[in-house]
Amino acid sequence: MTCSEFLAQLDELIDDTATTTMRDELKEHLRGCEHCMITFNTTRKTIEIYRSHEVYELPQALRERLQKAILAKCKNC
Repeated sequence: MTCSEFLAQLDELIDDTATTTMRDELKEHLRGCEHCMITFNTTRKTIEIYRSHEVYELPQALRERLQKAILAKCKNC
């Protein structure tokens, strides 16, 4: 399995929806690939942190400033 193939199936491994065969192949790849192991652990931890915190509602003024900044940046792309 290549790293690209692993990354394409990462969500199934994290969500525990991969078939038994696919899960075994993904875990085998992780045993031999430090980069994908870091990606897997970081993604899993990020999801855990996100789920454990309540939603923060941005103040309207800040939301508007952020939207303007993002749109200005996108127009320059």
